[in-house]
Amino acid sequence: MSTATTWTAIGATALGCYGVKLLGLSVPAALLDRPLVTRLAALVPVALLAALTALQTFSAEGHRLTVDARAAGLAAAAAALLLRAPFLVIVAVAVLVTAGVRAVG
Repeated sequence: MSTATTWTAIGATALGCYGVKLLGLSVPAALLDRPLVTRLAALVPVALLAALTALQTFSAEGHRLTVDARAAGLAAAAAALLLRAPFLVIVAVAVLVTAGVRAVG
C-alpha cells in the first residue's frame, strides 16, 4: 500500500468519524429521551464488548474451535465477577490466570 493510499484512507476515516459524530449531534432530543432509545443506548456497549471478548477469546481454525489459556482467564474473570470483586481485581485475576496457564502449558 502506498503512502498516498494510506493517507487517503486516514483522511476518509477521519471525515467519516466526524460525519457520524455530527449526525449524532443533530438527532432531536425528543427522540433520545424515549425509553426504548435510552435502554438500547445502555445495552449496546455491553453487547459489543461481550462480542469482542468472545471473538478474542475463542478462535476457529477451519471447522475446529480453539480453546487456550484465554478461556481460563475469562472463566476466572467470570468467577471473580460473580463474587462481586472490584473491576481492577477482576482484570488482575484474568491476567494472572491466563499467564499461569500459559506458563504451565
